[in-house]
Amino acid sequence: MAELAGPVVDQAPRLLNAVLRHGEVAVRLTEVEAYDGANDPGSHAYRGMTRRNAVMFGEAGHLYCYFTYGMHVCCNVVCGPAGRASAVLVRAGEVIEGVEVARERRPGASDRDLARGPARLCNALGITLDHDGTDLSRGPVTLTLGTPADDVSSGPRVGLRAAADRQWRFWITGERSVSAYRPAAPLRRSRRPDLGPPEKPC
Repeated sequence: MAELAGPVVDQAPRLLNAVLRHGEVAVRLTEVEAYDGANDPGSHAYRGMTRRNAVMFGEAGHLYCYFTYGMHVCCNVVCGPAGRASAVLVRAGEVIEGVEVARERRPGASDRDLARGPARLCNALGITLDHDGTDLSRGPVTLTLGTPADDVSSGPRVGLRAAADRQWRFWITGERSVSAYRPAAPLRRSRRPDLGPPEKPC
C-alpha cells in the first residue's frame, strides 16, 4: 500500500475512518497512535530490529502484531518507507459488520465496547499473532482507507513513560468507541537500603 509510505505522524490520522476487516467482522477505525521507530523512545523499534519487531522495518501496508501483558494481542499498520521502522497502533473502532460474531468473541461487552481498546479490537476481529506480517492489501486481514475524518482530535499516547508528551494519539472527535486516556502508572519507589527491612504487620 504505497499510499501509506509517508511519515507516520501524517499517515496516522489518515487511518481514521478506514475499515479493518477479517472474515465476517469489519471495524471502522476511530482511534490510532503513531510510533516512529528510531526517533521515538516509545516505539518497539527504538533500539533497532529484533525478531519481534522485524515487520515494522518492511513495506508499508503490512500488519505488525505483538503480545502484551502475557494475554493480549495488539496490531499496528506499518507506515513509512521500507527499512525505516514506523507503525500506527490501531487503538479503537466501531464494529460495522459481523456484530454477532464480535459479540460471541467478546461476551458481555456492550456494542460500544466491542472494539474499544487495542486488545479488544483484535479480539473482536479474531486477529492473533499468526497474522503478524499480513499484507493488508491481500488478506486475510485487509485495510480499506475511508473518507478522511472531518474533526480529528489529538493528545498524548496512552500508558507511555518515554516521550509521553508527544501528541501522537489521534481520534475522531465525539466518537463513542474511542478509548479512555490513561497515563502511565507511576513507578513504585524502592525502599532505601539503609532503612533495613520493612516492619512486619502485627
